[in-house]
Amino acid sequence: MLRVDVSKQFSQVSIEANFDSASGVTALFGRSGAGKTSIISMVAGLLRPDRGVIALDGETLDDTAAGIHLPAWRRRIGYVFQDARLFPHLSVAENLDYGRRMNGLVRNETEAARVTQLLDLDDLLDRRPGKLSGGEKQRVALGRALLSQPRLLLLDEPLGSLDEERKADILPYLVRLRDQSAIPMIYVSHSADEVRALATQVIIVQQGRIAARGGAEVLPA
Repeated sequence: MLRVDVSKQFSQVSIEANFDSASGVTALFGRSGAGKTSIISMVAGLLRPDRGVIALDGETLDDTAAGIHLPAWRRRIGYVFQDARLFPHLSVAENLDYGRRMNGLVRNETEAARVTQLLDLDDLLDRRPGKLSGGEKQRVALGRALLSQPRLLLLDEPLGSLDEERKADILPYLVRLRDQSAIPMIYVSHSADEVRALATQVIIVQQGRIAARGGAEVLPA
């Protein structure tokens, strides 16, 4: 269970976010600049809230009143950005293993094989990122995040840099990830079609505020 109750002031927008996310995919939906990425950056520990509390699975990650701010590297939260941010000098296999190594985790061959199969990466393992399509890079980024054994997965517009054909290619992998993984996900998007396809809970963000929450019925027609 993720609990978020925070505020933060920026020059262009004031964030006031209060929501819970238990399982499945919670989508933060809204226009660019609404504050969605700022919210998940606070969850990840990349930004400090000005006020409030963030807790995950009963552990306090931020509590401004108590002076608590757990650094990002200790939160065990996976983050997939709009651009895959793979290491160009490493192979796909080495990129996949990077998060596990940086977190000092013991390699789990069974889990590595499961994630590789889940995302259809077997034929890509020896390639370098420069030889991959945009959709393939995002699948590798997803795999790297999953193999870091996160308690929560944050996906910030993961299809935003892809053309429509590549989006159609990778969307089924995200649906498969939702259905076959027990890891809760927060999915940031301004695409109503993506959110309808993926989300189990929808939170509408407008000008830094939570404007509505519910199922797909809260999305614009």
